[in-house]
Formats: sequence, C-alpha cells, structure tokens
Amino acid sequence: MKKLFFILLCISPTFQSCSDDENIDCFTPPSPFLFELTDNTTGENLFTNGTYNSEDITLTNILDNNSNVEYTFIDEDNYNTIQINSVGWETEIVNFELRIKDEIIFNLYVDAERKSEDHCSFTTYNEFEIQNAEYTQDSQFDVYTILIP
Repeated sequence: MKKLFFILLCISPTFQSCSDDENIDCFTPPSPFLFELTDNTTGENLFTNGTYNSEDITLTNILDNNSNVEYTFIDEDNYNTIQINSVGWETEIVNFELRIKDEIIFNLYVDAERKSEDHCSFTTYNEFEIQNAEYTQDSQFDVYTILIP
C-alpha cells in the first residue's frame, strides 16, 4: 500500500496542467452593457409603466449593413433592462442603433480591444459613447440610464 501511495505521489505532477509562455492561463469575458430607459421627468422605467413594449426593440449594427445584434431583455421584478453581451469578445469597433418601433432611442459606439498579458485574456474599451441621448451611469451596478424626454 505504501508503494502504491509513493508511486501515485511521484506521478501526480505529471497529470497537472502546466503552462508555458504561449498559453493563456486565465480568461476574463468582456463586461456586458446594461441599459434602462426611463422617463426624464418622472424617473419611471418606460417598460414597467407600459410606454414601451420589449417586443418592439430592434438593435442593429450600422457599421455592418444594419445587421441584427443579439441582446437580452431582463424583466425580473419589473426592473426591465436591455443587456448587450456581444461586444468585446474580439478586437472590434461597433456602432449599434437601438430602436423601439420606428423611434431611434440611442446609438452605442464602442472601440473594444481584446488583449493578452501575463497569461490572461481580457477586454479594454478604448472608446465608449452613447450618442443621441441624455444618460446617467450607476457605477455601482454598471447600468446606463437613458433619459427619454
């Protein structure tokens, strides 16, 4: 029994993962972008109060022939936010247009760069702009509140 334990002890490092300078040891996904649309005067969420319907949302990339962009509508506890997860998985520049029915709500411009340093992969945002809308940012929860007149 002691021999078996000794043999296992000696060969166990062979089965452990080793890394060299070319491999990535850690991976940090890009941060999602979260948006809440509120009435500029009352502060009410416009999906919660029925002004907007989540089924009327269209998100397109105007730099890519107005191709549709995936998003998630989060409607838990009447919080009602739009989450965009698709930016920053690679080095890219995007200019998204968010519409509800035929109304342009805002444009989102992002210059994202995917990097690898010290055996880790991560995204940095070189430039970020919310265009054509007034907004505030809740830095604690990283939510952008778009203020609709």
